[in-house]
Amino acid sequence: MWFKPNKINAIIKKQFKKYKFNSEINNYGTVIQIGDNIALIYGLNKVMNGEILEFEDGTLGIALNLNENNVGAILINSIYKISEGSIVKSTGQLVQIPVGNSFLGRSVNPLGIPIDGKGDIFSSNIRLLETMAPSIINRKSICEPLETGVMAIDSMIPIGKGQRELIIGDRQTGKTTIALDTILNQKKNNVICVYVGIGQKASTIAQIINILKEKKSLDYTIIISANANDSVTLQYIAPYAGATFAEYFMYKGRSTLIVYDDLTKQAIAYRQLSLLLRRPPGREAYPGDIFYLHSRLLERSAKLSDNLGGGSMTALPIIETQSSDVSAYIPTNVISITDGQIFLSNDLFNSGIRPAINVGISVSRVGSAAQIKLLKSISSRLKLELAQFFELESFSQFSSDLDLETKKQLAKGMRLRELLKQSKNSPLSSFEQIILIYAGIEGHLDDIDLQQVTIFKQKLIVYLRSLDISLINKFLLNTRVTEDIKIYFENIINYVKTKNM
Repeated sequence: MWFKPNKINAIIKKQFKKYKFNSEINNYGTVIQIGDNIALIYGLNKVMNGEILEFEDGTLGIALNLNENNVGAILINSIYKISEGSIVKSTGQLVQIPVGNSFLGRSVNPLGIPIDGKGDIFSSNIRLLETMAPSIINRKSICEPLETGVMAIDSMIPIGKGQRELIIGDRQTGKTTIALDTILNQKKNNVICVYVGIGQKASTIAQIINILKEKKSLDYTIIISANANDSVTLQYIAPYAGATFAEYFMYKGRSTLIVYDDLTKQAIAYRQLSLLLRRPPGREAYPGDIFYLHSRLLERSAKLSDNLGGGSMTALPIIETQSSDVSAYIPTNVISITDGQIFLSNDLFNSGIRPAINVGISVSRVGSAAQIKLLKSISSRLKLELAQFFELESFSQFSSDLDLETKKQLAKGMRLRELLKQSKNSPLSSFEQIILIYAGIEGHLDDIDLQQVTIFKQKLIVYLRSLDISLINKFLLNTRVTEDIKIYFENIINYVKTKNM
């Protein structure tokens, strides 16, 4: 049977229209060297920095070094079955993790995989591990206080929502305790908390989880842990994972608090990876981009503008020093990035002053703008009184003959210092702090024996917690101490002194 040429052409054209050409170009490479969580790969000529790579045994890696002849990748899992000649495939995706409300109250690793034995976490929300920090246009000036519950901080080194306040000090001086007390104090403040443990012992993380459970604060907290026995890759990406979780809630209009405990261990992990990748070492053998490592992380903390929902992410990075040396490389880097620092002194800690905050060199660069006005007006004298006391105390060691006025000032300073002592896991409300500071600076503790100051403080706190909360909130709206407020405060103080002491 013969067909006419024009009919054949019509049939061919029809078939061409129906035909769909599906092509997929995969980028493959070959492992040329493997060891110490590092793989050198030949052939991945179209890979991105930070892209996920998939090895033939299912192991995942992250492209970190893009050299002319090879690609240096860090392996996420430390247990792998990769050898020279193994095939590697680029996925075309940057590292991303699941986020969402379902992670609240859970402990996960930096990839969002639960490690608390409570089962899988299901979430449809996914965010990139590393994102650009909010621009200046998208930010707002810090205007809301973030109450830590630690009297020495809230009164003299206040923190605002969206601020980055460094906690710095030697090992075992109470850095984690301050961060944990701040998390506990957010129970009534509707703030989502994220705790990132980097290179910590598993027992330390377990203790933190137990404290949060006992204080009923785990429900609004996400624990991200890259323990000391986890791979250096997980320790390196852990802070970015924490920032990603906090950012999810920040862009939903929520206030968030994130603790990085601690960034010194992250820097050490990154140094290890960089040296294995044969990057040129700089000062203290750290690579040249070690500043960028922390700056791109901490710049993600912000107070967003009202157009973006007004959410905030407040960061409390922790840095460990050696022999109180704040002039070392990593401490100076992070000090220059953050908006202030809380310095914990080894000498103060050993002498029983806890929290061991050195008020002289601790500073908050922006928090005073967000401080509660009534607390600000009362505590303005506190720092001056303490500074004069520390100067007199050091001077009095060289002189045995002191005049009556100097002795009075020394006695008052000792009581103020005793007043600022605070046991761990017992945060104070703003109203309690205001009355306690008022009692100290107005001389209401001068007639109380030094050993009795702590007892008076505890009894005053018990009485204040029995008062009507609506009345307390009304007082906090005042911007300064009026005569009526003075009378009210003095009546409370005198009542506690006469009835309980």
